[in-house]
Amino acid sequence: MKAYDQTIVSLSFPRWHTIIRRYRTSLDQKGCAKSMMGSIAAFIASVAIMEVAVDFATDHASNGVSDIILSNTPIFDVGYIYVYGFCFFLACIAFICLTNPKRLPFLLYSSALFMAVRGVFVMMTHLGPFTPYLPIDFGTTITSIFYGNDYFFSGHTGAPFLIALIYWKEKAARWIFLAWSVFFGVVVLLGHLHYTIDVASAYFIAYGVYHIALHWFPREKAFFDMSHADVL
Repeated sequence: MKAYDQTIVSLSFPRWHTIIRRYRTSLDQKGCAKSMMGSIAAFIASVAIMEVAVDFATDHASNGVSDIILSNTPIFDVGYIYVYGFCFFLACIAFICLTNPKRLPFLLYSSALFMAVRGVFVMMTHLGPFTPYLPIDFGTTITSIFYGNDYFFSGHTGAPFLIALIYWKEKAARWIFLAWSVFFGVVVLLGHLHYTIDVASAYFIAYGVYHIALHWFPREKAFFDMSHADVL
């Protein structure tokens, strides 16, 4: 079967017995269960790092600065797309992980590395919001998650690009996630939710994170590559 056909199958909803078989096969694979547990722990740790970084940057935020794009474009109310669109993206990634467990370790390790790197960068940079900006209120929890002063770099732009790199060999998935990345990049700029440098740099940093992940987690990448046979 051609690579394109594999992509179509992998993006379709598998039957329950197929999912159960994948889990049994994964647990029987030497080292796979250990990688799963390790990647889940790393992901949880990276979420904690990100929370600390956002709180730190928010508490130490300075003034906003001028921006080549934001200073020359009106502000648009994109709050619902910014929040719920990204939640939908996360739900799709969760679906991919849960329906094919061999892909879980590399996806989670790469995502954990991405968030840890972003957390470090956020703590280094304490820019305030660009003025003018829209006051947003999605409730205490959602607002605190999506609207801290964690500007550099854009997770909305970088995360889909990272997933596109991970799925680069699967043509349909690659273009879907690339389009998602560009879409979110436009959204955050139209809403003045990130500076231009936050969006532009996200592609370079995500690319670097991906290649570090390839070097640090070769076994998990091998499991990911094996998963192509599981979707047939």
